Formats: sequence, C-alpha cells, structure tokens
Amino acid sequence: MTFDDLKTARPDLAFIAHWVQPGTHVLDVGCGDGVMMDYLQSDKGCSGYGLELDDGRVLASTQRGVRVIQQDFENGLGIFGDNSFDTVLCLSSLQMMQHVEALLRDIVRVGKEAIVSFPNFAYWPHRVALLKGRMPVSKTLPYQWYDTPNVRCATIEDFLELAEEVGLDVLECVALAEGRIVGFLPNLRGELAVFRLRKKNGR
Repeated sequence: MTFDDLKTARPDLAFIAHWVQPGTHVLDVGCGDGVMMDYLQSDKGCSGYGLELDDGRVLASTQRGVRVIQQDFENGLGIFGDNSFDTVLCLSSLQMMQHVEALLRDIVRVGKEAIVSFPNFAYWPHRVALLKGRMPVSKTLPYQWYDTPNVRCATIEDFLELAEEVGLDVLECVALAEGRIVGFLPNLRGELAVFRLRKKNGR
C-alpha cells in the first residue's frame, strides 16, 4: 500500500502515519481492517501486530498480510511486556472503551510512545445538533444514539486534563478536519483529536 492509497482511503491515517518512524515496532490497538498496519509495513518497513476482536475485521487484516491477535483489549495488554513497542496506536477506538484511564496507562506501559485519536465531541456541528435537542451524527460519529459502539464522549480539553491526571506527557496535539490540521479554534473546528503521548519520567 502506498501513501497515496492510504491518503485516499483514510486522510486522517495518512496524517498520523507521519508520526510513526520508519523501521519501528508498532502495536495497533483496535486495528480494524488493518489498513494502517498494511501501510506501515509495506511503505515504512515497520513490524508489529494489530489487536482486534471483530471476526470480519480480523479476517480483513489477515488478508492484508497484517499479523493480528484476536483479543478484547478492554481486558488490558498484559500479554506484552513493558516497552515492547516503539509506538502503540489507538486510533478512533478509545471512545469505545469502558475503562479509558486503565487502557491509557497500559498503552504507555507497553509502548515508548503512543498515538491516540478520537472524535472531538466539541466539534461545532455536534454542538449545533445538541442545541437542536438531538445527539450528534457525523463522519466521525456516524451512529445513531441507540446503536452506537461509542460509550465515551470527549473533547480535546477533556483529554488534555485526563493525560495530566494519568501522568502522560503530551508531545503533540492536533485537531483534524478532512485529514488537515485545524489551527484556529481547534476544539470548535476539529472533528478528530490526535495526540502523541509518552509516560512522564519516573511515573
């Protein structure tokens, strides 16, 4: 898979891929159909694994040549030792977790760095929907309230506060819209929040 293929399929992943160094060892938590690991392996020479629970997505990842471990990562990452990976990805999966704080601690335990993304609930169309008395539905939150797998709603400011509480250094934080960085009023105009994190020294 080339960068252009990835950018066409998922502009957000194309941006995030720039943060992953070539030749590094990567864990993709909630890898979905494996498109990100496919790109990282084929174009950047990375190695690693995807974690996924859904049968169909595990099959899709395997067909792409991605090594997948079928596991409910809600139960933690205990099968991996400390600093087993250079980078741990958790992309648009965190909002589906019951125990976000525990998973974040585990992600930065097994990875020297982590990249996390999630739909920004403070995105202005979401605010407009709430003002109209409706739950938001958008590209990043594409489900109706009654069938959504998302159990957590967070904003960029919420996550910055949580990262501090959990003992994480925020190396970079951006808001994306259509895969492009939003510089002005990011918490209002960004549909996807993306954080690059690591554990604070001594924590």
